[in-house]
Formats: sequence, structure tokens, C-alpha cells
Amino acid sequence: MSKKKILIFDDDAAILEVVTIIFEENGYDVKISETSHDILEKVAEYQPDVILMDNWIPKIGGVEATRLLKNSEEFKHIPVIYVTANNDIVALASEARADDYVSKPFNLDDLEEMVEKHIREQV
Repeated sequence: MSKKKILIFDDDAAILEVVTIIFEENGYDVKISETSHDILEKVAEYQPDVILMDNWIPKIGGVEATRLLKNSEEFKHIPVIYVTANNDIVALASEARADDYVSKPFNLDDLEEMVEKHIREQV
């Protein structure tokens, strides 16, 4: 069985490092990006099973980047989990049309469970 793929958009190097290590240890293939301006190209190239999207990602931002995906026939089926420290996370995730959300700082176990849930729902 091929590894499930996670694409993470976040500009915080420490978060990227920790989350990458955790998911790789759990058998996932992980790709990261610190910008979102070329999101459609990155998603087309990598074909992830789940996307983690930071709100404050440079260039176009998490809301706009997620909207681009959700407006695309080719990519709208890919679950996007919105990740931010913003107090308004529910409204931002809704505005972006994300499939789920998690607040920073997040519990790694909760994030893993959320990713696994969305991957199971695709099968």
C-alpha cells in the first residue's frame, strides 16, 4: 500500500519540522511549503491526500489559498485542515471553505486523529 501524502503550508519552520517528523514516523509522506502563491501547481504536482493550511502563510494567505483549491474541480475533494492561532478560527475556516480546523498551539495527537479521520473518509 502506498504511503498517504500530506502537504503542509506553514511559514513557521519549527512547526514544519515537528509536524513533518511526527507524520513521517507514522508512515506518511510529507511535503512542506512556506508560501502559498503557487498552491495549485504544488497540489497538482504532489497530489496530497490531506492539506494542512496555516492562516498566515505568506503571499496570498490561507483563506485565499484554500478558496483556490475549493474552487477547483480537480482539487476540491482534497480535505483541507485549517491551522491558526487566530481567535476567529471558526469564521476563517468557514470563509476559506476548509473541511476542518485546529487551533495553534495544537495537541499533536488531536492533529494526527483529525488527519486520519479525513483520510479514512476518502476511502
